[in-house]
Amino acid sequence: KSLRFLSAEAFVSNAEFARKSLSDVAHNLFPLLFKASYLLEQGEVIHDLVENWPLVDFNMGKLLGATVDYQEDLSHRTCSVCLESCLTGLRDYVLNNFSPYMKRLKVVDLTGIKDVEVQFCECKKTMGRWARTQMLSKLCLELVVYLQQAQCNPGTSEISIDVLIDLFVTERNYELVVEALLKKCCCPLKICCVAFRSDNLTLQKFFYIIKLADPSLLRKLEIVHNVRLEMEHLEILLNSIHFPLLMSLTLPARTFNVQRFTATDEQMLTNIGEKMGEMTQLTELCMSFSILTGRIQKLLSPLKTPLKMLDVSNCSLNHADMAYLANSFHANHLEALDLSGHDIPELYPSTFFKLLSHSSSVLRSLTLEDCNIQDTHVNMLILGLSPCQKLHEFKFVGNPLSSQALKHLFTFLCELPMLKNVEFPVPRDCYPIGITYPIDDASICRFDHQKYESVAEELNLILLQANREDVKASTPLFGSYDAAVQETNNELGAYLIKSFKETLEKFTTSFNKMS
Repeated sequence: KSLRFLSAEAFVSNAEFARKSLSDVAHNLFPLLFKASYLLEQGEVIHDLVENWPLVDFNMGKLLGATVDYQEDLSHRTCSVCLESCLTGLRDYVLNNFSPYMKRLKVVDLTGIKDVEVQFCECKKTMGRWARTQMLSKLCLELVVYLQQAQCNPGTSEISIDVLIDLFVTERNYELVVEALLKKCCCPLKICCVAFRSDNLTLQKFFYIIKLADPSLLRKLEIVHNVRLEMEHLEILLNSIHFPLLMSLTLPARTFNVQRFTATDEQMLTNIGEKMGEMTQLTELCMSFSILTGRIQKLLSPLKTPLKMLDVSNCSLNHADMAYLANSFHANHLEALDLSGHDIPELYPSTFFKLLSHSSSVLRSLTLEDCNIQDTHVNMLILGLSPCQKLHEFKFVGNPLSSQALKHLFTFLCELPMLKNVEFPVPRDCYPIGITYPIDDASICRFDHQKYESVAEELNLILLQANREDVKASTPLFGSYDAAVQETNNELGAYLIKSFKETLEKFTTSFNKMS
């Protein structure tokens, strides 16, 4: 911390004094005071700073990121006290009656906030992406109602502030967000959706809200859980809506299933590939849990921009698919690759290592979960990973590796200079003899926990002895942390139970008809 930052902390630590003195503070000190207030969770001071913000832009990522005065990045602190104060301060900025010519704010960027598993704020209460979507929409509607009913300063109607946000819409907040988007033209705070995630929505509602969200601004689109988007719906989406700036596309499970393809489906797949090829900014593509056997080239070859991230986990890829990936122009640009759920050693070992070799100079994240990697494959894996000197993250949960093989692999992983995160499997020798892979959910926790803890300690000791305390090693049995799922898990669970109940009712009805 610089002396300036220490002084800022001292200033904001007395909230009453700080709030009274803001009018005497130089405008260029507001960013410094904002970060100090955020660190100390001084909600009232944060509110007043935003309410009286004297600058043209307010960028959360830059304000909370590493600065000359304080290097620590606070953008991963989704502190509820701080964020709520920030958003209500933004509303009151519009309503505050000081002279309009002093109101210079034009752009608010909330996209730099990062949702992470462990929070360091004292209140321990987070405001995730869904809650931020909910609150901003609510505040925008409150503003519209207030401005329609009250006698406001004439200059208030001239205020127009673009609020860049990553929207997260589910059935529970759908109506509120739709209303806020419909009244955008009447509100001084203009919601500008840069990234959009949708869970638990009917197709009709999804198609309606994605058009309202202004697809021309969209850089990231995630259609994830319980949105029943199949290939024909995807073709309609890409034909009817233009996404000129889209950089990242995530499709729900089972969007594609080539096992039941007809000639019409083949043409449809070709059309989808061509439409994706028109997205000149597209560099990230996630198509996990679809069946794409033999069709990867048809989908990816029309792309004019090389992919930097590709997730084709559990997509039943064959040798032709892997050969295309290894020889395509995408291979040399892949920074993140997920090939989980494929028997790599058995199906295409040499082709996979060719792909790894081509991407090694840029690869930062590699996920090979449930890939049947056994002890006999470890030396070959080490050989393939050796050139990947920029690797930050390696996930290989669900592979049948022994404790000894894991120790051998960890000794090598210590040599990768950029590595920060490793997700490793429970050793095979911790499970009962005769366990089969991939392990089903019912058996996944039935291992010798004491032995596992002992092995985990040894693996961490290997890291410690190599001075690699910076590497986090863990075994997430049920998958990596997903902030969105964590925030909406109650709604997700209720939706799944409802879907299961409906399926049972349909089955019962059909069975009774047959009887």
